[in-house]
Amino acid sequence: MTTPTTPPDLPAKPPSDWSKWQEKSDALRRELGKVIVGQEEVIESMLVALLCRGHCLIEGVPGLAKTLLVNTLGKVLGLSAHRIQFTPDLMPSDILGSEVLRETPQGGREFQFLRGPVFANLILADEINRTPPKTQSALLEAMQERQVSVAGNTIALPRPFVVFATQNPIEHEGTYPLPEAQLDRFFFHLVVGYPSREQEKEVVLRTSGGHRAEVSAVTNAEEVLEWQTLLGHVPLPDHVLETILDLVHRSRPKGPQADEFVQKYVAWGAGPRASQFLAEAVRALALVRGETAASVEEVKALARPVLRHRVVPNYNATGDGVTVDQIIDHLLKGISS
Repeated sequence: MTTPTTPPDLPAKPPSDWSKWQEKSDALRRELGKVIVGQEEVIESMLVALLCRGHCLIEGVPGLAKTLLVNTLGKVLGLSAHRIQFTPDLMPSDILGSEVLRETPQGGREFQFLRGPVFANLILADEINRTPPKTQSALLEAMQERQVSVAGNTIALPRPFVVFATQNPIEHEGTYPLPEAQLDRFFFHLVVGYPSREQEKEVVLRTSGGHRAEVSAVTNAEEVLEWQTLLGHVPLPDHVLETILDLVHRSRPKGPQADEFVQKYVAWGAGPRASQFLAEAVRALALVRGETAASVEEVKALARPVLRHRVVPNYNATGDGVTVDQIIDHLLKGISS
């Protein structure tokens, strides 16, 4: 029998205190379902990231409704959403904003800061690997600090603030891949797959008739911020925490818990941030699902998006065709319910 743990200053609350938030998440799914067909796991993961104040790297081929998903999510949550198309000539000021010289009503001149598109609750950074590292770093700094510094002035970004950055897995020519250290700043790495035949049929029927479904906001920024504060009250049982630690430590090829498969195919395992983020994510998923405490099932559900960009396969894996998802699946086989 294990004892659920919470931070010492955050006593666990009874389920009734957060049951309305499960109703909120159900309402969010229903509204999103009016526009988005399928992608239930991706939607659930995006909600978890939002509650954890984490940013997402989303990978998928063009045409899988990534932009539509983020825009619709903003409408349903009652949050502002901006899309930034990353291109090779994009400058940091195009994202953050810049100062311009303007005349005052009194006839003088003064500098005025014009805010860039980063000043929104949800940011879709489309094809982030298409822009040079200097511009990538400007966005990543804003993601980390949640503020913008221009000409000696520091301006806070709106709250909540979450970035959904996309990458095209097909074309790599003329791109600037994110370094591993910068990838680690993303909470999740989500992969958007092709829809099933039935789902694609539904997409075609919905979009070819000229009718566009309208969605309604079911919450707002203030409620989302309140929702975020509940995470620390969701119990994290000791055996779930130990499962998280085992999973992350087994991913490290030079660690004492690594098996032969990991030693053969992994160059670098996940760091402590993976344990931190996974523990936070399973609490959020339990809250979204209306569970009374985090469980091992939540760990299994979220291991891939947390570890996908933190476990680095080596040359043996490349030669043998072993993917990072296959490595994570191998790690998950060692988890017991």
